[in-house]
Amino acid sequence: MADPTPVIDDLCAESEELDRLVAELTAEQWALATPAPGWTVAHQIAHLAWTDHSSLLAVTDPKAFSREVEKALAAPGDFVDNGAEEGAAKPPARLLAYWRAGREDLAQALRAAPDGARFPWYGPPMSTASMATARLMETWAHGLDVADALGVTREPTDRIRHIVRLGVRTRDFSFGVHGLTPPFEEFRVELTSPSGELWVYGPENATDRVTGPALDLCLLVTQRAHRADLALTAVGEDADRWLDIAQAFAGPPGKGRAPKERAPKERAPEEHGPKGDAG
Repeated sequence: MADPTPVIDDLCAESEELDRLVAELTAEQWALATPAPGWTVAHQIAHLAWTDHSSLLAVTDPKAFSREVEKALAAPGDFVDNGAEEGAAKPPARLLAYWRAGREDLAQALRAAPDGARFPWYGPPMSTASMATARLMETWAHGLDVADALGVTREPTDRIRHIVRLGVRTRDFSFGVHGLTPPFEEFRVELTSPSGELWVYGPENATDRVTGPALDLCLLVTQRAHRADLALTAVGEDADRWLDIAQAFAGPPGKGRAPKERAPKERAPEEHGPKGDAG
């Protein structure tokens, strides 16, 4: 069984990097619009805080978490936005403190989880590593939206290896959520990491292949960029289809981002962790 410590450590590092980006913002900057219509910088951080809280309940109080699932089922189109709205209404200092406390409590709970633990979620149950990976994915993706609003370019790090792995492992879910039968054969995926390493998945002799920068696959599976704006190459019909529909977050298919040359703002994708287990 894989040790979840590395992904928990990377989750904390990713959160701290985003924290440094927002810690000294003015009230006006907290109110800046991000690429998701209706979502300000405050909404993005509030969403992360809200999901951290849900994750903490799943890890420490499954009965309380089940009540949250019931609320979600009662308002499937609104519960994510409602959580963001509630948090964004807090004064920035309170919101920042709430996010910090929640993510620290979650990290401690994940580190204390027993080996083999599995936690309920909005999709199938998740392992400790899965939960941490889901939180890292969201923190990274929503951090990109915050950086975009602030006009800041964030340099990618090899922490995205967890998102890449999740993106590859959720291939079949991407097909299924679109009503398509997943391919029977594995793909060969060869990606260049931010540090220049080659990250490889799948059999070397696979017919269908995907190659390109690891960052671009992360942008694709979190739907932070349109395929047309990325340097990913697919060989094979199934691999080509995957790059059109890939998503690593649970829930219905997101609308994604339009190509840059004609990019209207789109609704924030409703990621709540991987559909199934990534650990």
